[in-house]
Amino acid sequence: MKKKMKYFLVVLLIFSQISCNDWLDLVPPGGLIREEFWKTKADVNAVLMAAYSEFSRMDRVLFLYGELRGDMLFGSSNQPWNEQLIMENNIYPDNGFTNWQNFYKVINYCNEVIKNAPLVQEIDNTFTDYQMQALVSEAYFLRSMAYFYLVRIYNEVPLIIEPTESDDADFYIQKVSEETVLLQIIKDLEANRAFAPSESFVTLKENKGRASKAAFDALLADIALWRFDYPNVIKYVNQIEITKKFVLMPSGRWFELFYPGNSLESILEFQFDGNLQQLNGTFGLTSRESNQYKPSQKALEMLSFEFASELVRGEDSAIRKYGEDDFIIWKYVGQAPDGQSFRSGSEQSSCNWIVYRYADVLLMKAEALSQQGNYSEAYNIISQIRDRAGVGAINIANTPVAYEDAILNERALELSFEGKRWFDLLRMGRRNNFARKSALIEIIVSNVPSTQKRILATKLTNPLGWYLPVFEGEIERNRELKQNPYYDF
Repeated sequence: MKKKMKYFLVVLLIFSQISCNDWLDLVPPGGLIREEFWKTKADVNAVLMAAYSEFSRMDRVLFLYGELRGDMLFGSSNQPWNEQLIMENNIYPDNGFTNWQNFYKVINYCNEVIKNAPLVQEIDNTFTDYQMQALVSEAYFLRSMAYFYLVRIYNEVPLIIEPTESDDADFYIQKVSEETVLLQIIKDLEANRAFAPSESFVTLKENKGRASKAAFDALLADIALWRFDYPNVIKYVNQIEITKKFVLMPSGRWFELFYPGNSLESILEFQFDGNLQQLNGTFGLTSRESNQYKPSQKALEMLSFEFASELVRGEDSAIRKYGEDDFIIWKYVGQAPDGQSFRSGSEQSSCNWIVYRYADVLLMKAEALSQQGNYSEAYNIISQIRDRAGVGAINIANTPVAYEDAILNERALELSFEGKRWFDLLRMGRRNNFARKSALIEIIVSNVPSTQKRILATKLTNPLGWYLPVFEGEIERNRELKQNPYYDF
């Protein structure tokens, strides 16, 4: 009876979360227990939609994971205290921001789909191989993306590829190395890419909001770049390019990436619609009224009219000025690139979270090419991005470091506040056996009170300090978990 009650609650949770996606209109049945679930393809779809829903509801923290410890964000007066501590690198395992549980919720939903979809097909004779393999491929994609976030945030993590279905499940699982996780997800993505959808859904929201083959390629390219596997970065981005389904939006339409979203440049974005009570977390995080996060001085020097020549991607597009030293992030609250037209009503929380777009993967390719010494082709890509933005050509010395800096700068301009910056900086710090460790440390300590800078800079020579600790609640629940040694006081 205890198990039946547990499964009843699990299924109710699943159905309660699919409301964040209107692709499938399901009415939660009453009194459902596990023995009555996993009977039809609709059940498989429902759990997959729960995985998408859970991931999309993380958009606020995905923003913060990618920006909080970087150099483009300023914490304002209403910044939550635990997030301020992370920004200042005053990080301890009791900080709730370090809790990874939502990633593992996504992973468990995906594990359920991967295990049970083939069993459902044996029962539901309308569930074709094509349908089953497509749904399973999406589950593999979401699971892989969750794990890719986890290793970049925590380094070593538990690798769980079976669903937690019973009280007898092993809840005490050790961490494995980053490389073990990455090899597993690369294997999964490559094995399932062929079954992924090819933008064949009825609605634009589904085509841009679900894991297509191009989304697989973008994630594989991102993983390859993180591993400094440059030939595969180029290979996967080339596979996106040859489809000719994606283009850089013209400069006059650049802001359509964010309003209304789902542009021709978009590869994958989490969908939100305030009319359906599908509310994002980025409006409340960046609006002036919330007073939580604003552009940093570094961001202002890159994007504001006072300092920069950015017209397409800068002030009134990425950021908006109210007065002297009074700016907000505009991408998630604006309706046009004019710094005046605000989202209103239900549209306030309807801005999608862009996971991958064409400019992002092109710059990945440029980075890979330049690290291989192919400077001319890398330069052409950088020029293509800059031409779209209406800014002039730049001179770059033909060295890997010069191109690394130029591409980091271009990514900061093009992808500002899109949850990319911290991971870009980490990649720089890790490259070539930590050759540029000091450059990353200098950026990390820029947000730290001056009295702590020297001490923290010394401590951060240990790269394990670049990752978050395991939340203390997880250590208490899982006796096999070991704390990141940097935080093992």
